[in-house]
Amino acid sequence: MALYTDIQPSVANQYLMMSRLFSRTFILLVFIFFVAGCATAPIDFPKQYSEAITDTDDTRLGKGVAQWIEDHPGKSGFYPLFEGMDALGVRLALIDRAEKTIDAQYFLMKPDSTGHLFVMKLLEAADRGVRVRFLLDDIFTTVKDDGLLVLNQHPNIEIRLFNPVGRSGSYYLNYLGDFKVANRRMHNKTFTVDNQISVVGGRNIADEYFGIDKDTQFRDTDMIARGPVSKDISKTFDRFWNHKLSVPMEAFENNKNLPDLATAQANMNKNIVAANHSIYKEALSSPLMQDLIDNRVEFYPSDSQVITDDPEKLLNEVSADHKILVTALAKAVSDATSEVVVVTPYFIPRKTGIEFWKNIVDKGVRVVVVTNSLASNNHVPVHSAYARYRHDLINAGVELYEIRVDAAKKPTGEVGFDTVTLHTKALLIDRQHMFVGSLNLDPRSIDINTEMGLMIDNTSLSNDIADKFFNVLPTFTYRVTKNDQGYLRWTATIDGKEVIETSEPQASSWLKLKAFISRILPEGQL
Repeated sequence: MALYTDIQPSVANQYLMMSRLFSRTFILLVFIFFVAGCATAPIDFPKQYSEAITDTDDTRLGKGVAQWIEDHPGKSGFYPLFEGMDALGVRLALIDRAEKTIDAQYFLMKPDSTGHLFVMKLLEAADRGVRVRFLLDDIFTTVKDDGLLVLNQHPNIEIRLFNPVGRSGSYYLNYLGDFKVANRRMHNKTFTVDNQISVVGGRNIADEYFGIDKDTQFRDTDMIARGPVSKDISKTFDRFWNHKLSVPMEAFENNKNLPDLATAQANMNKNIVAANHSIYKEALSSPLMQDLIDNRVEFYPSDSQVITDDPEKLLNEVSADHKILVTALAKAVSDATSEVVVVTPYFIPRKTGIEFWKNIVDKGVRVVVVTNSLASNNHVPVHSAYARYRHDLINAGVELYEIRVDAAKKPTGEVGFDTVTLHTKALLIDRQHMFVGSLNLDPRSIDINTEMGLMIDNTSLSNDIADKFFNVLPTFTYRVTKNDQGYLRWTATIDGKEVIETSEPQASSWLKLKAFISRILPEGQL
């Protein structure tokens, strides 16, 4: 049975020839790169060991958290952030209230409006005497070294790059030459202020994660966490911050003629500064932000666990011992008795995953999986690999849903996003346990990168989120099933009418072609 039902056999043969040509060209380029040699990163550059500041109970945030803990002994407090602007507003408001320390750990940052605003607020905090530690993974961070080096000049700001690629010569050559290590990435995302309040979830520091990019909406989820859990999050941050793959920015100075920080700030584009202030004002003016600022939000008191892979995972061959997070989640799902909801942007179950989910369904547990469609997926090769397993998932009894790429469009005259991409990584188990974090259910997250997240035990929180989820599910997804002939079909209700598609919905022929060609890529790297 054809994977893409609207591709005719003659066209498919042309696609196959192009695929083989692409494969041979790729192999040739890789060979040329390796023959030319490479430069490694300065992993051994000296750095100072440091830990989270713990004497923060006397801070404004510390006093507020202490009062909350007095009313909820032994618990930590949680509140979900679904809207991008709210998630940005929380981070900025926390930076404004920081008195002693800010620890930020992200997979990527871009030099866009969000990146500029985030840095501007960090500088303001550092000017007040707040210690800022900023850990960024190297590969997809597009802020130039020069910009990070200038920021790193501040006496209260220290920036480190995790598992950096060598800078001498060709960056891509160095990546390929040291592929075994450079391919392994820190995908963790944490943000903690004064060791009292944290934000954990799927968002990176870039416009598309916070609703500032008006073309594409990344549907994502973060969790505000307060109380003892923040101290556990700080411990995971320290583990990565002090690891040998964490390299200080000073290692990349190389006698560069950089402006000093004061000069760089004075020369900042006034239009950019004005735009930053506008976004800042908008981010703090939402109803939720006003409720948070005025202490009108009821946090969910919960038992919880911070689960993280160890950074040593990146330096070792893949084994069960190093797949800490996914092993813990598999155990939690295996203990489910009634319902498991999986929300993941990238889903490649592989044969072992199909068997795993079939066993869960066979126990009488309802399994619902929501992931990106081809049209909504920002990583086409991942969708190409996932598509191989749709029949097996449906046969196993999994309820499968894919995102409608146009789900956020508004009627003519109203402001809305052109496209939607799912980026939330979450699990709901028996409407009692909820996981939110950085883990995608694909080989890269499971076997290659490090990941982390929060497992929260709270029936009220899980029920509230599950109810909201199932209420809106029909408005932004297609249900993927099979017809009587065994072919896939996508069903949705759009503008009050049932719509049935028999091929990748809302995907252009060009997108389908890219997905077809991507089938040659190694599944284990996706």
